[in-house]
Amino acid sequence: MIEFLYPKLLTLIVLPFFTFWLLPPVKQSLGRGLRVPFIDDLENIKNKASRHFVPAMSKKVSFSLLFLYLYLLWCLLVIGIARPQYVGEPFRLNTENRDIMLVIDISTSMLQPDFSTNNKRIDRLSAVKYVVGEFVKKRTEDRIGLILFGTRAYLQSPLTFDKEAIKNILYNADAGMAGNSTSIGDALGLALKSIKDDKNKSNKVIILLSDGESNDGYLSMAEAIDMAEKEGLKVYTIGVGAENSFLGGLLSIRNNELDEKSLKELASKTKGNYFRATDLSSLKNIYERIDKLEPVENQGNIVRERKDLFYIPLLIALILAMVLLFLPRSSLE
Repeated sequence: MIEFLYPKLLTLIVLPFFTFWLLPPVKQSLGRGLRVPFIDDLENIKNKASRHFVPAMSKKVSFSLLFLYLYLLWCLLVIGIARPQYVGEPFRLNTENRDIMLVIDISTSMLQPDFSTNNKRIDRLSAVKYVVGEFVKKRTEDRIGLILFGTRAYLQSPLTFDKEAIKNILYNADAGMAGNSTSIGDALGLALKSIKDDKNKSNKVIILLSDGESNDGYLSMAEAIDMAEKEGLKVYTIGVGAENSFLGGLLSIRNNELDEKSLKELASKTKGNYFRATDLSSLKNIYERIDKLEPVENQGNIVRERKDLFYIPLLIALILAMVLLFLPRSSLE
């Protein structure tokens, strides 16, 4: 289907006829003329020139080939400036995506080696890097953001489709680089600030992972929970750490650092879920469960494929104009 971007310009096609018929003719009698001594010479030049150039058209319409040729050129130019476009069939864009802000604790307690893989003990942060990296890689249609926190919370990446950048930042993070203590409240507040601007909140998720309790920062957990509840953003919380911490492979003590009560309250008030990861396998299962959350289907605008065709009539007009330069004038009279 062909449409014109500026269809009103097509009215210019009849402009030559209006110009011809509506404008007053040039008066033949201009009153008493000046006496020119070389008028005869001009007359001779005119007669000789008439053999090589097309004579001016009389005021009476003469549909000669030249007139039709020039009018065709005019029509092609008008069609070109009216911007003809090929317009395809309309279709609606359907996209499935979410905005996910990952909030990850990198305090020094994440160095606790109570996770294992291939019969080898690894620290909590290494396990988180591996599992979260795989999670990010799967979220091909989502925008991912990353906040790392310890004593202070830092926005490492705003929401982006660049998954490789997110993974590289996460893999290069070291425990303690944001401080030794834990400020969960500040990290949550920063996450809310980073993704709350968009009006559509149904496709926004915060996944907060920590292995301790909020013992530093400006925002208390109670204040951060109230903020999250008012914003209406869903927050999933993950508590990391084995039930027992091992010392030297022989002595185990109960791990009481994790503030599960606050993490559960945060998830509950924001209509999310709380998960507990006590080993690498359970951590993988948690992110797999979150991965299976129903994505929000965004009904996009109705769009139609458009392809400009203005160059076609303009190119034809250029070719005809070039041909006109080499045609014998008598052939168009």
